[in-house]
Amino acid sequence: MARGLKKHLKRLNAPKHWMLDKLGGAFAPKPSPGPHKGRECLPLVVLLRNRLKYALTYREVIAIVMQRLISVDGKVRTDKCYPAGFMDVLSIAKTNENFRLLYDAKGRFRLHSIKDEEAKYKLCKVRSVQFGDKGIPYLNTYDGRTIRYPDPLVKANDTIKIDLETGKIKEFIKFDVGNVVMVTGGRNRGRVGTIKHREKHKGSFEIIHVQDAAGQEFATRQGNVFTIGKGTKPWVSLPKGKGVKLSIIEEARKRNAAATAAA
Repeated sequence: MARGLKKHLKRLNAPKHWMLDKLGGAFAPKPSPGPHKGRECLPLVVLLRNRLKYALTYREVIAIVMQRLISVDGKVRTDKCYPAGFMDVLSIAKTNENFRLLYDAKGRFRLHSIKDEEAKYKLCKVRSVQFGDKGIPYLNTYDGRTIRYPDPLVKANDTIKIDLETGKIKEFIKFDVGNVVMVTGGRNRGRVGTIKHREKHKGSFEIIHVQDAAGQEFATRQGNVFTIGKGTKPWVSLPKGKGVKLSIIEEARKRNAAATAAA
């Protein structure tokens, strides 16, 4: 009889957005327990070996992380399967590189290269605001942080800007119509746009209507929406494509134009 959690992950059961090849072995790295859910994260092994190509094998990844060369959100991480997730800042001291984990318009994790200035902060979505012992107010974020004495105006679903060195809240964005958001779940994951309308459904999911820069409108659940800026200006730089989803025909045209320009 099986007792406890599974310690292995089969290759075919790994999340599709890791983009692991089907025939590259029977197993995939199982993410360690951490601040992000197992299916909404990217283990450091996949980051260093499959994305950044700094290692050829699993053993090389272990050699890299054990030298304390990799930091996530300003903390050195030596666990090869540490789950890095959306908005996390990955820093490699030896190469002076900083990356932010964001989604591309197709909903896949994209390591977006950022400057040192931008690597000093991250945006966090507020899950809940509560009162603890002796009436001390605190909030929980989507990445497992608990912050005491937040600004009384901060409520659930708002976004806070955290200084990674001190862990303190620098600024916050209210979850309001007209602000720019990125979708972090569902069919539209990775798309960026401004909130046009909120549909409240008592006893069910609140639906958010979003319009992207190309004028296309789509709707998703409130839980899938992450505010990334005030008005139409995002507080973090976005990966190539700026979160606008192209149709298959538009993609083909873009490819053909690039091919003729290169020829």
